[in-house]
Amino acid sequence: MSAARCAVIVLLALATASPVAAQVTTFSSGVEAVRVDVLVTERDRPLRGLQAGDFEILDNGVPQVVDLMTFEQLPLNVIFSFDLSDSVAGERIGHLREAGGALLGALKPADQAALVTFNHMVVLAQGLTVEFGRVRDALGRGRAFGHTALVDATYTSILLGEADAGRSLVIVFSDGLDTSSWLTPGAVLEMARRSDVVVYGVSAGSGPAAPFLKELSSLSGGSLFEIASTGDLGDTFLRVLDEFRQRYLLSYTPRGVLAEGWHRLEVRVKRRSATVQARPGYFAGQ
Repeated sequence: MSAARCAVIVLLALATASPVAAQVTTFSSGVEAVRVDVLVTERDRPLRGLQAGDFEILDNGVPQVVDLMTFEQLPLNVIFSFDLSDSVAGERIGHLREAGGALLGALKPADQAALVTFNHMVVLAQGLTVEFGRVRDALGRGRAFGHTALVDATYTSILLGEADAGRSLVIVFSDGLDTSSWLTPGAVLEMARRSDVVVYGVSAGSGPAAPFLKELSSLSGGSLFEIASTGDLGDTFLRVLDEFRQRYLLSYTPRGVLAEGWHRLEVRVKRRSATVQARPGYFAGQ
């Protein structure tokens, strides 16, 4: 096994062994409440003002009762997962630092932020903290070199998001395809299906975004933004944060369905002109 792969494994272990790991909660098991993070849009804009009675949730085809709905009430855990491979050197890393700083400036005092950086290695540069200056400093120390372990980095970032009971948003930035991950895309996508962390991908460059990043964003209930230039990163990051804050957090206690296995979710709103974006399901009893 190469030294780079060994480094990835060690850093993944460190991420899961962070002090917040004791707070890990599962998405759902048995009769515990299931949380579903939902984006509702109309004419490509977030639709606000909906109430619990406006939603319909089907769990494996069985209608459920929405027990709780919160809107902008829980603090956020925002995890930056940033590509620092050699293609980001120069002007691009400057844009990335500025964009990250702008997003940190838009967070609320009760929110937390963290930074995962990756090239051919994955580095937990800063764990979840309310001291945003520490995240900004860690980003400032980052240097762009090497290849791209996109898949490994997203795995670490999702684990970090699961390690706290708040609403977790992972923002993955990359300007290229994966070239050096140890983990397979399939394994990380399967892990994401078991998580309630929402992933938004941001891809910058002339080529298409990595198919893995597109599938991961969709599977987690997030979105993928493809931009032409890293000069647009600041506006894009702020748009992601604003959209995430306008999502609805639904909760229900499963009734009439088996307590274990994969549960297919369908979330609808009674307003037919609206579009609903949510994760496709969850694992229970595991």
